[in-house]
Amino acid sequence: MKVLSSAPQCHDRSKTLALLTAFPTETVWGLGAPPSEEGWQALIQAKGRDPQQAFQVSCASPELALSWALHPEVLRPLTTFWPGPLTLVVQAQAGLPEYLAPGGWVGLRVPAHPAAQALLRESGGRLLTSSLNLSGQPVARSEAEARTLGLAGRFIAEGSQPPSGEASTVLRVSEAGWGVLRAGALPLDAVRAQLRGTALNELPLD
Repeated sequence: MKVLSSAPQCHDRSKTLALLTAFPTETVWGLGAPPSEEGWQALIQAKGRDPQQAFQVSCASPELALSWALHPEVLRPLTTFWPGPLTLVVQAQAGLPEYLAPGGWVGLRVPAHPAAQALLRESGGRLLTSSLNLSGQPVARSEAEARTLGLAGRFIAEGSQPPSGEASTVLRVSEAGWGVLRAGALPLDAVRAQLRGTALNELPLD
């Protein structure tokens, strides 16, 4: 997916850090920002990321995630895996800005980790999120690695539930069917079993 072509304007580092939160998920460590253009810019600056690359939107509940999808009924069979390690890239509701839904597509995730859920609830239900790493570098898979990176002004400890270290499974889903963008923590056999007998057929993706 592609996003806004123009590079974000420079942020003062302290302002950037103040917008960002490092938090654990059930998969790997995440970096979150408000779902605003300012939050998008902060994520790009902190990670050193190409603004052409999209971020996902993490939501506190399946209902919040589905409300940003153009065809929520198509996704309902997959909500059995939410909260959990599944990201769905879907056609977005009209009116979402380009930084949230580049090209009319939005990535949606409902994490299961209790610390991530608490953060999302206190943040209004949604955050613009990414893995916690510098662009092109390995993602933080432990609390020690996450703290060492120092990419966020706020840090939420993992408590008694460390991330598994395996990234979420990412699917692209539309009325035409579904395809695998990234294999991950949710087994694809479980997805295929869940969708067997539905109108969603598996499609090869280029």
